Amino acid sequence: MISGFGSPDEHAEAVDRLRQALPPLFEAVTPMPYTALQQLFDQANCWGQYYYEKSTRVAELTDEVIEVIISHLSQRRSQMSVMLGHYLAGAYCEADPDATAFGGTRDPQWVTFILAIAPDAEVMAADRGAWSRSMADALQPFALDAGTYVNGMAEQDDHRVRAAYGKKYDRLARIKADYDPGNIFHRNMNIKPA
Repeated sequence: MISGFGSPDEHAEAVDRLRQALPPLFEAVTPMPYTALQQLFDQANCWGQYYYEKSTRVAELTDEVIEVIISHLSQRRSQMSVMLGHYLAGAYCEADPDATAFGGTRDPQWVTFILAIAPDAEVMAADRGAWSRSMADALQPFALDAGTYVNGMAEQDDHRVRAAYGKKYDRLARIKADYDPGNIFHRNMNIKPA
């Protein structure tokens, strides 16, 4: 999926560069309103399903990491449960690590999203515990640190939120104290005002 919010000419130039660098097998690139882009996720995230997510970051997909993933994939009960892996490199690594709130290093890495998705509470209980949490725990010895990408966290775990932001956490907590001292914006992976 390619999305951009610049002018049509800027978008066309970016798509052309991508086509030249990585010729697609097929494509369906077309302008669309932002609301239509958001609706692309509706069917996979439909109302009435149960959702739970864990994630972690590893430097490489070593044989040991792949073995953990393969051994745990067979333990999921719901066919909707899935593990996604996103490789962060290229432009991600070019950013100054101190220029953004994004935690962790700017070294190439894999971010795993372990999504338990189930049609009922019983299957969710199994996929949340014996599958999603278990896989995340088994990947932890290979993880870059205890943190992860905060959008891949379903539960407020202060230790992991702090680890996700690393050395930036204290500065972000001070900024939060200046702009949101009452912690009104707390319905996310919350950084408490310092």
